[in-house]
Amino acid sequence: MEGKLLELDLFLPKEEELAEEEPQPLPGGGLYDLIIIGAGPAGMTATVYAARKKLRTVLISIDLGGQPVLTSEIENYMGYQYITGQELMAKFHEQVRRFPIELAIGEEARELAVQGKQFTLTTSRGKKFTGRSVVIASGKRSRPLNVPGEKELVGRGVTYCATCDAPLFGGMDVAVIGGGNSALTAAADLLSIANRIYIVNFAPSWQGDPVLVEKVEGSDKVEKFLGYEVMEIQGKDRVSGIAIEPREAAETIALPVQGVFIEIGLIPNSEFVRGVVAVNSAGEIEVDRHCQTNVPGIFAAGDVTSVPEKQIIVAAGEGAKAALGAYGYLLEQRG
Repeated sequence: MEGKLLELDLFLPKEEELAEEEPQPLPGGGLYDLIIIGAGPAGMTATVYAARKKLRTVLISIDLGGQPVLTSEIENYMGYQYITGQELMAKFHEQVRRFPIELAIGEEARELAVQGKQFTLTTSRGKKFTGRSVVIASGKRSRPLNVPGEKELVGRGVTYCATCDAPLFGGMDVAVIGGGNSALTAAADLLSIANRIYIVNFAPSWQGDPVLVEKVEGSDKVEKFLGYEVMEIQGKDRVSGIAIEPREAAETIALPVQGVFIEIGLIPNSEFVRGVVAVNSAGEIEVDRHCQTNVPGIFAAGDVTSVPEKQIIVAAGEGAKAALGAYGYLLEQRG
């Protein structure tokens, strides 16, 4: 998605920077004390805590920053009255790089295998990392609508990131799909950019914070369709409209729009560990209060877990707990 790349290029490392962060082979068979998977708030916090405990650590992630990079305004992270998601994650990354840990950014986790008391992570490019303990902090990704026209028009009017792509829709009519904080934030971001904003929510009421609801409902640019379902995204080369229906009637309404922002929640990035550790019905990794999974030596933190309240500050705290838990586990194994 061109708009997304333009926006995220401001923060994500360039190819030459990734080359500098390529981990070098370790002596003694390349065995790490701790493998951390994911470089969002949980993963980067876990990395700092692991480094301070002098654990030989590698941080592996497809990207830097996770979901917060897609957040335009953060006003509830302690120490900052206001900061953008990209700015906050850049500060996290800056702190991580102060420590002698190894980074493998640009590597996507594909499979985690248990071999006795050791764990091997294989990436999508076939690289293998073996460690004595693991922290899974792989986060979540956007949930698709799965309606006709969606896949075909991704990057041509269909987007999952208002922070990245909203500026591309100046003066246009757009639809925001969803009724939670993500959808309401997207609509708020679009107020100064789009001509008209249709909010379509499957539920008959909002699921977001009152302050966001008040901001969105107070604009004459916004028209809401609560209790409606998106049936189709229309368009040939670009989005030209959407078809929606009320849940309690068979009546199709056509909304002519040039952009569709899909904000209906997130899916945990846990596929590579399903069958290895226990997950709940939503695919979230189940952990105890120490961030321990059901497999000794494997810990998990952040949005990928069953811990409630998906917030940056919660994820960071859970990342610290997971790293400390891994440190305690390693001490017991050596004891």
